[in-house]
Amino acid sequence: MEPAVTNPALASALFSPRRIALIGASTDTNRLTARAQVYLRRHGFAGELFPVNPRAETVLGEPAYKSLNDVPGPIDFAYVLVGTRFVEAAIADCAARNVPVACVLADGFAETGPEGVALQRRIVDCAHAGGVRLLGPNSMGMINVPGAIACSVNAALEAESLLPGRWSLVSHSGSVMGTLVSRAAARGFGFAKIVGTGNEADLTAGEIAALLVDDPETDAILLFLETIRRPDLFEEAARRAHAAGKPIVAYKLGRSEAAAKLATTHTGALAGSDAASEAFFRAIGIVRVDMLETLLELPPLLLGRTPPVAPKRAVHVVTTTGGGGAMVVDRLGMLNIATAHMLDTTLAGAQKETVANALSDARNAEDADVAIAVIGSSAQFRPQDAVAGVVAATGKNPICAFLVPQADASLELLAAQGIAGFRTPEACADAVRAYMDWRAPRPVPDAGDVSRAAALLDGAIDEPGARAVFAALGLSNNAVVIDPEAPPPLAYPVALKAISAVIAHKTEAGGVKLNIQDDAALRAAAAEMQGRLGGQITGFIVQPMAKGVGEAILGYRRDPLVGPIVALGAGGVLAEVYRDVVLRLAPVSEAEALEMIEGVKGLAPARGYRGMPKGDLAALARAVAAFSRLAALAEVTEAEINPVIVLPEGQGVVMADALLVRGGARDAH
Repeated sequence: MEPAVTNPALASALFSPRRIALIGASTDTNRLTARAQVYLRRHGFAGELFPVNPRAETVLGEPAYKSLNDVPGPIDFAYVLVGTRFVEAAIADCAARNVPVACVLADGFAETGPEGVALQRRIVDCAHAGGVRLLGPNSMGMINVPGAIACSVNAALEAESLLPGRWSLVSHSGSVMGTLVSRAAARGFGFAKIVGTGNEADLTAGEIAALLVDDPETDAILLFLETIRRPDLFEEAARRAHAAGKPIVAYKLGRSEAAAKLATTHTGALAGSDAASEAFFRAIGIVRVDMLETLLELPPLLLGRTPPVAPKRAVHVVTTTGGGGAMVVDRLGMLNIATAHMLDTTLAGAQKETVANALSDARNAEDADVAIAVIGSSAQFRPQDAVAGVVAATGKNPICAFLVPQADASLELLAAQGIAGFRTPEACADAVRAYMDWRAPRPVPDAGDVSRAAALLDGAIDEPGARAVFAALGLSNNAVVIDPEAPPPLAYPVALKAISAVIAHKTEAGGVKLNIQDDAALRAAAAEMQGRLGGQITGFIVQPMAKGVGEAILGYRRDPLVGPIVALGAGGVLAEVYRDVVLRLAPVSEAEALEMIEGVKGLAPARGYRGMPKGDLAALARAVAAFSRLAALAEVTEAEINPVIVLPEGQGVVMADALLVRGGARDAH
């Protein structure tokens, strides 16, 4: 997609308002609703404030207004501090005054159930009718540190001053917003812009990130996310950020199965929302970190660089402490990142030239992506000497440092030179992994003409119907519907399967018979199935028996957060037991499909592991790419082929079992 032009008027009203109305401002400094005014003045807001309070002449020493309508002149930004039941009227007042941005502090909206959802919808409709963009509800506001605009009630603003920085933060959580401000301050740096999005009823993290791409005070954008809303706006932001050389780094909740609330189908179990989110971030060029510490410590490793092309997933380590180096190597190994070389300079210590020469060699190594310096006790007691060699090192590969002791002064010196410094081996390894996983936004493959497949979606989709749709997309289908009493000429041995709209798992129900050798055995097997399963089956299909060198499961689903995804894993029970699966946004190209195949451990035999016969991986890649074209069929919500039998090289693949779900109605396979 082509990056869209952002709205400078919206950016100005959101990030740089000069005339702010505080609707519901309190005269009691002990109340939450007084904080916005207190913090704005404490942190140097030089614009005009208009506290709105119908029962007061003044609020905290400033003239108060009975209603928003009484405020003279234009209003850039309104912070709505009233209780939930008064918010709708306050937004109506903002709409009547053409306030460009209104931020709602109160909770009690969509997160509370149907009534809250309806109320939230009403305030958004009211806002849009008056040209108002809504931040929140449940938002702790916006902070522009260089602009001295602390329009927030976050307790982190109790600090007497805020450190400015070149990174901006967008957070779903107001409390985490404050947490990251305080953690950054402890590291000696701050932010440019900080925005709490709350419920994202209107303005989303993706849209705000896109606005920040154009912000001259922002070099990197950090996201704390609980979910993904409006993935299209995230993609727009990510593509524009990549073009501008501004990395976007995300920490998203939902890694656990419980949080992801995985679906009950095979493909749903493999492709839960978090796995889909991972695929989404990769596809659009957003870097995802696993640790909150990494969110703050990673950006210097990315700034001024482009995503690595074909990373070797290996590092060179230069350490002044054997134990510290081993800690990093150990954590990297757990993330499947190799240590191509580790040089221990313990006996030479942290002498500048020794360390600089070794790290320069590491930065120019052809067999690694990143050079890591590990510094021991000198980082705590002789910071200038400890980091001198790290700063002096030159080379094409990026460099970062893990400081084994608590060494704040050394970390500040590294930060001043634009070098990523880490307090823990875990965060260091997570950052290196994130850098290696970083990709440029992918070109979106064209799904091509899917009209033949779309035409086949009318009527019930049983297994023959699913196979017909897949064949129309470009997969090979060697199964045929037969009358067992008068079968066509068949290439025995064959597999016989019952067609059923009610039996979800035919193998367990006895609806599959393998290795049938002739017509007589076929008739007997069909009669036995018919006798046992009766009206549950509507016919039979057969296909030749196939012996492959590997099996895969191929799944598709329209994820509720990020849209169409395709999943490839090891076939059979391995798919569910080992979670050996790779996901990508659909559709994928054949080149992307080949990368997916490389990522599935269970397909190692088909790749020729230890001299085993190679499978037809090119045919499997073509099948994955063709299957992923389901993304162009909006009616299809889920599909699966399990297994895909991978035949020897040059002989193709076989679709053994097929499932397709259309709309919300699941049809059995």
